[in-house]
Amino acid sequence: MDLKSNILEITSILGFIGALVIGIVLGLIGGGGSILTVPIFVYLLGINPVVATAYSLFVVGVSSLTGALKNMKKKLVDFKTAIVFAIPAFIAVYLTRRFLVPSIPEELFEVNNFLVTRDIGIMIFFAFIMLLASYSMIRGKCVNCDDEDAEIHYNYPMILLEGLVVGVITGIVGAGGGFLIIPALVMLAKLPMKKAVATSLLIIAIKSLIGFIGDVETMEIDWYFLLSFTAFSLIGILVGVWLNKFIEGSKLKKSFGWFTLLMGIYIIVKEIWY
Repeated sequence: MDLKSNILEITSILGFIGALVIGIVLGLIGGGGSILTVPIFVYLLGINPVVATAYSLFVVGVSSLTGALKNMKKKLVDFKTAIVFAIPAFIAVYLTRRFLVPSIPEELFEVNNFLVTRDIGIMIFFAFIMLLASYSMIRGKCVNCDDEDAEIHYNYPMILLEGLVVGVITGIVGAGGGFLIIPALVMLAKLPMKKAVATSLLIIAIKSLIGFIGDVETMEIDWYFLLSFTAFSLIGILVGVWLNKFIEGSKLKKSFGWFTLLMGIYIIVKEIWY
């Protein structure tokens, strides 16, 4: 076996190990899985960014659904909140994947002889979202983080608006948006952290899978690879949901926030200077 084949085999193994980590992160903090999924597809497995965002929607959607079903048995999912948030989100993500993403031109603009292509633009926008996500997770302030009996209130207009915004972002970068959904559920619906994590998994599952339907209609899918990768992620999310029982809600996110910050900076540097 030559050196090139060895490198390809190693990167493939690392990619599937990454799938396990994606699931664990989703199970633990209800988001962040797609922050890892797209870079793994693009940089480790060499998949085109547009296809990578589509595959990310499927992997994160199926994994999140598995985690949500587990949390339903524990009665941690708030269905009313999930429905209010998910309806505008899945409409936005489907329309974005079906019509907006396919219409983005291959060449966007040029700055000082540097051509910004669609692939570079998607990855830089993705990195920007990662930086926002890292701030949300590092700041780590929330109300009723660990009070599972706290009274739930709803700010319907803001929940609907946030659902639309998260849906568009999900559609463009293939990110589930848990890092945006969880703060919204905590601040706008006053959900305690563990209920917000559980509910966010259901919301992510619904809108990610509906967004992926828009991709099935516009691109060819490698189902064997995608289902194999997803299977590893499913194992990871079961582990993550189990680990969630032993970790306080207020301590779940900060360290992953720092990791996300470093990943976002790395992607920007790589896309612009290399």
